[in-house]
Amino acid sequence: MSKFWSDVVHKLTPYVPGEQPKLDNLVKLNTNENPYGPSPKVIEALKLEAADSLRLYPDPNSDALKLAIAETYQLKSNQVFVGNGSDEVLAHVFQALLKHDKPLLYPDITYSFYPVYCGLYGIQYQLIPLAKDFTINVEDYMQPNGGIIFPNPNAPTGIPLALTEIERLLQKNTESVVVIDEAYVDFGTESAVTLINKYPNLLVTHTLSKARSLAGLRVGYALGSPELIEALTRVKDSFNSYPIDRFASAGAIAAMQDTVYFEKTCKQVVATRKGLIHDLMNLGFEVLPSGANFIFAKHQSRDGAELTNLLREKSIIVRHFKTPKRIAPYIRVTIGTDAQSKLLIEALAEILQ
Repeated sequence: MSKFWSDVVHKLTPYVPGEQPKLDNLVKLNTNENPYGPSPKVIEALKLEAADSLRLYPDPNSDALKLAIAETYQLKSNQVFVGNGSDEVLAHVFQALLKHDKPLLYPDITYSFYPVYCGLYGIQYQLIPLAKDFTINVEDYMQPNGGIIFPNPNAPTGIPLALTEIERLLQKNTESVVVIDEAYVDFGTESAVTLINKYPNLLVTHTLSKARSLAGLRVGYALGSPELIEALTRVKDSFNSYPIDRFASAGAIAAMQDTVYFEKTCKQVVATRKGLIHDLMNLGFEVLPSGANFIFAKHQSRDGAELTNLLREKSIIVRHFKTPKRIAPYIRVTIGTDAQSKLLIEALAEILQ
């Protein structure tokens, strides 16, 4: 620790991202990256952008990208906010919309960046326990609050919440913002975007890192009423007026417009997920229902940490969460290719023997 640090720095417990191993020939199933590369149209757009124009600043408003996103969801451009990955978008959301006198509500098992943002911005919060089956019960959120946020499907469980339940929450919770973090929604979960024009306090966040295969480009966005978007823009322009560079904008526009490729790869991931769940259950695993590009599973007799370490010895990387204690027996497995799934199942079969 340093005497030169601001007081807030001493109190922070930073988010720990999934490991990015430097070794080659690994089966990397730990950070929910898409096993399929971006659309070929994205690559072409990036090549075209490598030009003399890179000496110029990008559009601070990212108007062309906002329009492409708005057209995808049949919204208006003033209902779209874009940022440098959905984590930056969420950071602005916490600061602009979720810091109030009453506590922010979110699940006790969820995306572990949420408490980090609360610590960074001094936001009081209240954890809402998941049910015994790890599902979200919206009734538990119908209490005084300064905002509500949860992923759908949830992370790291992967369990989706029905759109009817989200709407039931919105009908009751009208005095604060409800944020639905849809990082993994495109792999079989119904999106809440269709409710945006009906509920002005609904904000939906998305990323291009998962279903659009652009984790390396860093683009995320939020969709909501113009009033909510204006709040995010005011914070963004007080922090970094140029978060989307020329490459990111060009690539993201191409990715949003190539719906054929997007739908094809999402279907491939869903099909692989179905087969992997079947094979894991045959090996004695309990697998939670998933609407994401990952699964959460535990074995009937082997510990999650032990399995993670033994798989690593076989050059297969999965994610294990030590806390909270309820999820320590589980491993989170990103859905890779069919070939990667086969290697995982073969390795587990050897370990379990």
